[in-house]
Amino acid sequence: MNVDAVVLDVDGVLVDVADSYRRAIIESLETVYGETIDREGIQQFKDAGGFNNDWELTDAAALYLLARREGMEKSLSQFTDTILGVGGGVDAARTVISEELTPAERERVFAEWDPDRLRDVFQQLYLGTDLYRDIEGGDPDIDAAGFIHDEPIIVEEDTLADLQERFPVGILTGRPAAEADIALQRVGLSVADQHRFTMDDWEAGKPDPHALVTLAERFDADSVAFAGDTLDDVRTANNAAEADDREYHGVGVLTGGLTGAHGRKKYEQVGAAAVVDSINDLPELLE
Repeated sequence: MNVDAVVLDVDGVLVDVADSYRRAIIESLETVYGETIDREGIQQFKDAGGFNNDWELTDAAALYLLARREGMEKSLSQFTDTILGVGGGVDAARTVISEELTPAERERVFAEWDPDRLRDVFQQLYLGTDLYRDIEGGDPDIDAAGFIHDEPIIVEEDTLADLQERFPVGILTGRPAAEADIALQRVGLSVADQHRFTMDDWEAGKPDPHALVTLAERFDADSVAFAGDTLDDVRTANNAAEADDREYHGVGVLTGGLTGAHGRKKYEQVGAAAVVDSINDLPELLE
């Protein structure tokens, strides 16, 4: 694969977030509503698209749990499949709920739905007491060590050195900027502000192509490889190719929620240019 620049996702690519962000989704729902979904359910939301933001995925999962209490019969897989058909994301989840429930049932669901509390609990669990105070600027009501400290590093030092020696390297992540800084510092990757996009830098999020196209422009690159661990990462590259004259190659990485032969097939179905077992296999793929 002949490219002029490389753009990397963070979660599931540079660091493993199975016991941090994804755990925070599960435990936030349990804390606020007394029930939750499992990790397979989280992946079903990810595959439906529009859930690059884990806060919004948590919100959509809460809608599902509350709707089931009101008698919605859809299974989680049926719910996420319908979200995919409606266009993905939390707005699609709201649409599905509205279509499945009576007006009175909808009113009760949306009255009990509390995205602000879910986000606050999520951040307390993920960041822990000290970082929560530093980043969120408030006093937590949950005593937590912080799942952010449970993120094993995936990318090897030699991999980053190889990529940076041969290509300009950018970052495109759904993390807030402060949390992206922590992860990049841990893996030893320094990226200039103009060569990275975080949640704080563009509202639409993946799979919207704006951020990836902008990075290609800033690198003055004719061909870009974007490596990520979700179907939306591949969709982002494909959408960029449709929106721009440059070449964009979406590379699926099998160290996130999508793994093994099943994950490889999923990536291929949405048009991945390549699939690698780990980001550490990327340098061999690139010329």
